[in-house]
Amino acid sequence: MRIGEFAARVGASPRSLRHYEQQGLLSPDRDANGHRTYDAHAVEVARNIKELLASGLTTGDVLGYLEAGCLGRPRADSPRCAAELDAAERRLAGVEERLARLQEARERLVGHRARVAAGVAARQAKGEPQ
Repeated sequence: MRIGEFAARVGASPRSLRHYEQQGLLSPDRDANGHRTYDAHAVEVARNIKELLASGLTTGDVLGYLEAGCLGRPRADSPRCAAELDAAERRLAGVEERLARLQEARERLVGHRARVAAGVAARQAKGEPQ
């Protein structure tokens, strides 16, 4: 099948599918005219790629899944690969680290806002101009 039909079956844009190809995640065949052609197996692989990227993994993570042979079967019906657990744990640790930094930044901003608000209120109470 050509990329338009393939994209419709996968539920992804042709642009996304070309990006997957550029990242080494998909390897379509080419017909005599040079157009990309895909088989039913590629549909399953592309659906899995899309799902994994939507869960917060990177194309680099997904490439590891591909190399481990974890992408060619329906994900809901198959046992998971060890490569999946490693990547998910790495990504989760990174997210948790960023959340901690954001929480610290939030707390600093809340404190700053409180000091500014107190200063503004004090100036207003004294009748000073803003």
